[in-house]
Amino acid sequence: MEVILLERIEKLGQMGDVVNVKPGYARNFLLPKHKALRANEENRKQFEVQRAQLEAANLEQRGEAEKVAEKMQDLSVILVRQAGEAGQLYGSVSARDISTQVTEAGFTIGRQQVDLANPIKSIGLFDVTVSLHPEVSVTVIVNVARSPDEAKTQARTGKAVSNRDEEDDEAAARAAAIEAAEDVFEKNEDAEAAIVAGEESAAVEEAAPVRQWPDAKAPGDVEMGVSGEEETD
Repeated sequence: MEVILLERIEKLGQMGDVVNVKPGYARNFLLPKHKALRANEENRKQFEVQRAQLEAANLEQRGEAEKVAEKMQDLSVILVRQAGEAGQLYGSVSARDISTQVTEAGFTIGRQQVDLANPIKSIGLFDVTVSLHPEVSVTVIVNVARSPDEAKTQARTGKAVSNRDEEDDEAAARAAAIEAAEDVFEKNEDAEAAIVAGEESAAVEEAAPVRQWPDAKAPGDVEMGVSGEEETD
């Protein structure tokens, strides 16, 4: 089925292009959303008459969208959900959920503007494209977590937090504490051993007898006998 595009459609064409699409896509989306006209002779003439007006309106809308996109740079929204230990959600986060949070952040959008192929089913950080205009889009960071504190941790580290990660961190902290305690204990033992060794060495030195050497005889000294008489040869 041939239609005339009234605005840029990604992967399809620009405003004014005549493209061939599936009938269901045209009837269910392009025509009811006023994004295209049936490509008959009457509509072709009507489009050419309104072309300048449509292009001017498109430029104005694009300019406004670009201003909003600048304000939305680095926008992050938090969605708190229940999840299991592995991070799998008990449910999911839909395009409607994201559009609601973005609107609460001060930027009114509809769920149709959220480019989300499949619902989010796990905790973590997700880059989601939001279309502000057929030619203008912006990326929003969707932070899905089990609590606001967990969301802050994910935003700081840039990765999802799971209970297993927390348990691993706690185990690593315990191991580090035990290792530090063992080092201190070993140092204390070495110090005590050194003190004991020093005390034992000092005790041995004190207990050792002092050896007395006899005085040497001076020249001319005479040894006395038992009787007190001088001994003569």
